[in-house]
Amino acid sequence: MAPSFDHLRDADVDEDDYDEDEIDISDLREKYEVQLEQGYDTFVVIDGLPKVNEEQKPKLVKFLLKKLNQVGKVREDQVFMPMENGESLSFAFVEYTSAAEAAAAVRQLDMVPLDKKHTLRVNKMSDIDRYGREGRVDENYVPPKIEEFTEKEHLRSFLADPSGRGRDQFAMYRGDVVGVFWNNEKEPPENIVDRQHWTESFVQWSPLGTFLVSVHQQGVQLWGGASWSRQKRFAHPFVNMLDFSPNEKYIVTWSNRPISIPDEGHPQLSLDEDGKNYVIWDLETAKPLRSFANLDIPSASDSHAAPAKQQPKFPWPAFKWSSDDKYVARMTQGSSISVYELPRMGLLDKTTIKIEGVMDFEWAPSTPQRDGVKQYEQLFCFWTPEIGSNPAKVGLMSIPSKQIVRSLNLFSVTDAKLHWQSDATYLSVKVDRHSKSKKSQATTLEIFRVKEKGVPVEVVDTIKDTVINFAWEPKGDRFVIITNPEPAGATAVAPKTSVSFFCPEKAKGSAVGNFKHLRTLEKKNSNAIYWSPKGRFVVVATVANQQSSDLEFFDLDFEGEKPESDKDLTANLQLMNTAEHYGVTDIQWDPSGRFVASWASVWKHTMENGYHLYDFKGEVLREEPIEKFRQWLWRPRPPTLLTKDEQKQIRKNLREYSRTFEQEDAERGASADLAVVEARRRLLDEWLAWRASVEEEIEEERLARGLPKHPVEADAKSAENGEEQVIEEIVEEVLEESEEIVP
Repeated sequence: MAPSFDHLRDADVDEDDYDEDEIDISDLREKYEVQLEQGYDTFVVIDGLPKVNEEQKPKLVKFLLKKLNQVGKVREDQVFMPMENGESLSFAFVEYTSAAEAAAAVRQLDMVPLDKKHTLRVNKMSDIDRYGREGRVDENYVPPKIEEFTEKEHLRSFLADPSGRGRDQFAMYRGDVVGVFWNNEKEPPENIVDRQHWTESFVQWSPLGTFLVSVHQQGVQLWGGASWSRQKRFAHPFVNMLDFSPNEKYIVTWSNRPISIPDEGHPQLSLDEDGKNYVIWDLETAKPLRSFANLDIPSASDSHAAPAKQQPKFPWPAFKWSSDDKYVARMTQGSSISVYELPRMGLLDKTTIKIEGVMDFEWAPSTPQRDGVKQYEQLFCFWTPEIGSNPAKVGLMSIPSKQIVRSLNLFSVTDAKLHWQSDATYLSVKVDRHSKSKKSQATTLEIFRVKEKGVPVEVVDTIKDTVINFAWEPKGDRFVIITNPEPAGATAVAPKTSVSFFCPEKAKGSAVGNFKHLRTLEKKNSNAIYWSPKGRFVVVATVANQQSSDLEFFDLDFEGEKPESDKDLTANLQLMNTAEHYGVTDIQWDPSGRFVASWASVWKHTMENGYHLYDFKGEVLREEPIEKFRQWLWRPRPPTLLTKDEQKQIRKNLREYSRTFEQEDAERGASADLAVVEARRRLLDEWLAWRASVEEEIEEERLARGLPKHPVEADAKSAENGEEQVIEEIVEEVLEESEEIVP
């Protein structure tokens, strides 16, 4: 905390930084300095200052300059502090050299403590002129009208399934209609809400399932509650993409078109956002915290760029969040990483982190508790390629201390990918290495054991081919990779792939053994891995492939007999089922890990669009073709509120709960069968009643025409009475047939 102004010593303000003020050059400045017409954009108003007399005023101004010069350059003569009756009025006008510095002062200095008793309030002069000029403010105080309290809808009411079955919800976007449904397994889903033109682009759930996001030309809207009313609105024109922080406190929106603020102003954005592409918002207040423009991506000819792959023009997400929502970071490829503190959005320690050649970085998905480290920290990992004679490097950095926790040098690196395990227990760095001739390529896995003392690194170098996909088991220590041999060139048919499973060896106590190869399945077409959010079960699939659309369901804790070769490993692999979904483009597990949805989206192709629903064992529950089907999104669930002991007690009594659930399922099945029988009986009764009414109408018509009621019985009686009947039969007979060939 800064020293109190009342106890400020002269030594605290007499610093070398202000020696230039001792030289009086005011006459030269007045004669030669060019004054630009900028209106009030360069001025800010500082409120909340202590009241001082004329003698104390210079000391306060010098003390204030320490704060003001943190965001720009301000001289003492650019601070005007009005006085009345020999005493200051607790505010001052400050002129910065540019409008950008003035805007930065508003963002970074507002609500900053000046000392223990005073807190600065910083506003733009133009805003005060706009909102507080004469006629805008009533001279007579009018007490604000306090509206009556109205209870708001519970935004997590979806967790209380009215059927008591703990069902999950999902959103479907098909045609121009977006709907939210309860999952009914084999039965048709129960519709909750259906709306035409609910979105213009796509829909998205927030990370904890609180909001459904719709995207429009005018911006982003958040919907929720039992009535699905609009909860928030973020007016970012022509928005293309958005991303939430993990705990739903903030949201970032991006548009490929720079923001243009009209002359009449904007309902949510200010001139600070003009020309920017990214806006970071506070979700609770729906106000922008800070905006950014697109960065220029280094060209492929840059010496820092990866030699094998060209980086995307706009990597997404450009801003990445720490697991606790306290920091957000952005990388300037090849030079630095900027870490901003939330919610003030000021640079951590007011400086960027210089990392020469940095290519990528990732935050740890949870707050790691490392062995021997008690203080709070967030971690992110980064990698740099080989630059000159310097090797490639992978580093772990602690935030906010900015200390390098662990680094690893790598050689002959073509590319690298960073994969965190969900609990931040492990970090796997997939390193693609080239041979000396650079004609062949192979992959090694460098696995950092983050929570162990010293962060040891284990190397998995038994992989002969190139890894094209990698996935950790959520909340577990097993992983699956997909490899393929390096193709010699472009081929019409993609080469066959191999699927490999890895798990640790058994170890004493709570220790985790070394990672060992469990099984490899060869000659596959698989290219995607989808773990159950609860672990244990995994789907290995072929998506977005014209030749194959296979899904394979595996259990890594199969309760059957374990092969002798796997006795010392912590997994028992079993293929439970296989399925095929032609044209499948996307696959997603529900948050409970009980169901899997696969769908073919019209955004990828127009053939056999629709969805399939499976249980975790791979049995098909529903197949529904839907024209112009676009999206299926399971609604996420927030973390459980149960303690570890309560969860342990539930697992202990799971058999008792299972009996109750099985009985409810049987009763529901029986009631469903009874409903089908009753529906069929009702249809039969309706048909019999319709037939009786038709027969009655025909009988009345025959009587009106003098015909017998029952013509069949009348004909039979006439035959019995010996009456003659003439029956004519026409027979065609071919007498002669000839064939003539015409030349």
